[in-house]
Amino acid sequence: MSPIIPGLRVGRNLRGNSYNRPIKFYGDGIPYIRRTKFKGRLIVIEGPDGSGRSSQVELIKTKLESDGHAVTTTGLKRSELIGEGVLAAKQKLPVGQKTLALFYAADFADRLEHHIIPSLEAGSIVIADRYIYTLMARSVVRGISRKWTQDLFGFAIVPDQIFYLDVSPEKLFHRIFQKYSAMDYYEAGADMGLADDLYDSFIIYQQKMAQEFKKMEKHYGLVPIDANRTIEEVNQDLQGRITSYLNATRT
Repeated sequence: MSPIIPGLRVGRNLRGNSYNRPIKFYGDGIPYIRRTKFKGRLIVIEGPDGSGRSSQVELIKTKLESDGHAVTTTGLKRSELIGEGVLAAKQKLPVGQKTLALFYAADFADRLEHHIIPSLEAGSIVIADRYIYTLMARSVVRGISRKWTQDLFGFAIVPDQIFYLDVSPEKLFHRIFQKYSAMDYYEAGADMGLADDLYDSFIIYQQKMAQEFKKMEKHYGLVPIDANRTIEEVNQDLQGRITSYLNATRT
């Protein structure tokens, strides 16, 4: 079953014919992209800190490149224009929820226009270490209207595949603490006043995020992946799904 996508727009060329690979947006999109033909693929790996996203992105990239594909990776807070501004804003507590959402949207827009789109035009497989879904979930659990958030990211391209690495909050906490010996202020939901204890706050926040991602599964076509397993087991699962998709869509 195809995902339910509000305001879906399909890109068309100057003659009005659909592309071989229709460009889809979550809203009105970006006008000039509708006249652009994409040869690449966009694959998104979503999941909380500690879910193993970055490790999976690197493993998938290595495998695809060994198979002869051109691969580009991207992620959040990597915009040369505003990436550092996002980090600076988060350090100046407290930051308004909509202000922070707009910062992230600007960062994403810059990466989309100057990195993701050119790579797709060139025929690369773009692997995104998070896309718009984490940004939307963060906003919604902090009380921002779901419609406002969806409209904000209406210019985003619909990916070809979206995977969500699902890990229990308890396992996430132990993974993060073992690796960093500290907890990110926002990833623990500390800005929301959920609990006095940091551990309790983290568990409650991650449960809320997981619930929001669950709602996104049907709405946006996210594929949940059990990431409580080992890195090798998760990677085998992901690689199998990606390879099957690429083989099925090969032209």
